[in-house]
Amino acid sequence: MTSDRAGQPAQLSDLVDVPHLVSSYYVLTPDPEDVDQQVAFGTSGHRGSSLKTSFNEQHILATTQAIVDYRREQGVDGPLFLGADTHALSGPAWTTAIEVLVAAGVTVLVDSKDGVVPTPAVSHAILRANRGKDLGAKGAGLADGIVVTPSHNPPGDGGFKYNPPHGGPADSDATKVIAAAANDYLRRGLDGVGRTPFARAITQVGRYDFLATYVDDLPSVLDIDAIRDAGVRIGADPLGGAAVHYWEAIAERHRLDLTVVNPVVDPTWRFMTLDWDGKIRMDCSSPSAMASLVARKDEYDIATGNDADSDRHGIVSPDGGLMNPNHYLAVAIQYLYGGARPGWRSERIGKTLVSSSMIDRVAADLGKELWEVPVGFKWFVPGLLDGSVGFGGEESAGASFLRTDGTVWTTDKDGIILALLASEIQAKTGRSPSEHYADLVAAHGDPAYARIDAPADREQKARLSSLSPDAVTADSVAGEPITAKLTEAPGNGAAVGGLKVTTESAWFAARPSGTEDVYKIYAESFRGPEHLAQVQADAKALVDDVLGG
Repeated sequence: MTSDRAGQPAQLSDLVDVPHLVSSYYVLTPDPEDVDQQVAFGTSGHRGSSLKTSFNEQHILATTQAIVDYRREQGVDGPLFLGADTHALSGPAWTTAIEVLVAAGVTVLVDSKDGVVPTPAVSHAILRANRGKDLGAKGAGLADGIVVTPSHNPPGDGGFKYNPPHGGPADSDATKVIAAAANDYLRRGLDGVGRTPFARAITQVGRYDFLATYVDDLPSVLDIDAIRDAGVRIGADPLGGAAVHYWEAIAERHRLDLTVVNPVVDPTWRFMTLDWDGKIRMDCSSPSAMASLVARKDEYDIATGNDADSDRHGIVSPDGGLMNPNHYLAVAIQYLYGGARPGWRSERIGKTLVSSSMIDRVAADLGKELWEVPVGFKWFVPGLLDGSVGFGGEESAGASFLRTDGTVWTTDKDGIILALLASEIQAKTGRSPSEHYADLVAAHGDPAYARIDAPADREQKARLSSLSPDAVTADSVAGEPITAKLTEAPGNGAAVGGLKVTTESAWFAARPSGTEDVYKIYAESFRGPEHLAQVQADAKALVDDVLGG
C-alpha cells in the first residue's frame, strides 16, 4: 500500500540512528543456523542490516575469506579492486574486507584519494586491467573486484558483491560456492579466517585513481563533444551516492554545462523524499524518491539521478518529468541502433524477460535480434564482453552499452553513461528522450506496465522457481489465448526461476522474492490499464492455483 507521505521530505523520525547501526555491525553476532542471519547472495550480492543481524562484521569476515578461497581456486592471482558507496555500513565493511584480503596476501587496490567508488568504475577498472588477457587462464595475473554496496536500499542496509575477472556480477556458480563457504566459516566460529589489524593492513594496499581513469575515458563511449557543443543544460543528482565527485569531475574535465544538483553526502539521507512505502530509498526510478529533482525539471534540459552506487539511472525532462525506466530503455535502444553507433557490429539487443515488450517491437522494427534473458544483469556479461550484444538493460533502470568502436565498456550496470546518453540524445536530435518515446507510442502502441506482490511461503516460492510449463493448464489470460508458457529464457535457455506467460497483446511473469515471503507479478498490456488489471488478476489466480496444487 502506498504511504500517504510518499514523495514528502524525510523527517527526523524517519532517519536511521547511524551510531547504533555501526555499533551493531561490530557487537551483534549472527546465528549461523538462522536462515535470515546467514550469508545469501541474491542477484546483486549479499545484503542485510546490522540491526537485523544480517549484515555484521562476522558476515564480511567470512564472506571475504570465502572470496579469497574462491579466487585462489580459480587461479585469479592479480589485483583486487575494492570499491564502496556512501551507506553507513559500507565504511566498516570496507575496512573489514581489507583486513582479510591483506592477511591473505591479495594485492588490494583502493581509491587513490580514499573516496567512494561507484560500481561501474570498478567494472571499468577490472576490464582495463584484464584487457588482452585470457579470462579463463589460471595464474595470468587476472584482476577482479568487490563493491561494498546495497545499491538503492535504505540507509540501514549494507551490501557486499563480488565481480570476477569478466568485470560483471558473479554468476550463481560462483556465488553459491562463496555463500556456502562463508556460512561454513560462520558455523566454525570464523576458524580459518585470516586477519591483519587495519592500521597495518591499510599501509599495504595499493592505490588506483578510479575517478580520473573512468571520467577521462568517457569520450570513448559517448559523444561528449556533441553534448558540450549543443550547450545542453544538465542537472545531475547523485542522491547522496558514490557519483557525487564523478559528476563534478565530468563537468570540469569535459567542460559541460552541468550542475551537481545536490552535492551533500549524509549517511542518514535526510535530504531525500520518501519512497512509495514511506521509507527512505535512493531509487532513481521512483517518482516519489525523485520528487525533489522532478520539481526542478524546468531548470535543466536534462536532469538525471543515480542510486547510491551509481549503477542505476533516472531521466527527467521538462516535457515529460521522470521517465518510466522501460520507456527510456526503448528510446536508448532506438537511438543507439538507429544510426548513432555506426562502429557497432552487434545485431543483438539484450533485455530481461520482465522488461517492456515495447523493446521487442523496437527491435523488430530495427531488424535486430532480441536477446531475452532471465532477471539479473549477469546474463548480459558474455555478450557485452565479446561485443555481440550492443546494449543490455533491465526494467529496474540498470543498463550498459558498448564503446563507440563496438568494444566493451563495462559488464556491470552503469547509471552514469545512461544518464549522459540522455543528454547526447538531446544534443544530437534536438528532442528529449520523452519526446522520442511519444514517437515510439505512435508507431507501436501505448503499453500499460506494473508490478504487484502476492504472499507466498518458502515452500511455495521454491515450487514457483522450479515450475515446468506443463504445470500451467489455463489456455487464456484476460480473454486472449496464451501464445507461450516460458520457464526458460528465449535468449539463452537459462531457467527464469519462475514463469512467463504471453498473449498477443499482453504478458505476465511471476518470480519469487529472494528476501520476502512474496512472489512478484510483472505484467504489461498494449490494450490499456483496464486490460492490465485483468491480466494481473488472472495471473494471480493462475499462479495461486499452481502453487496450491
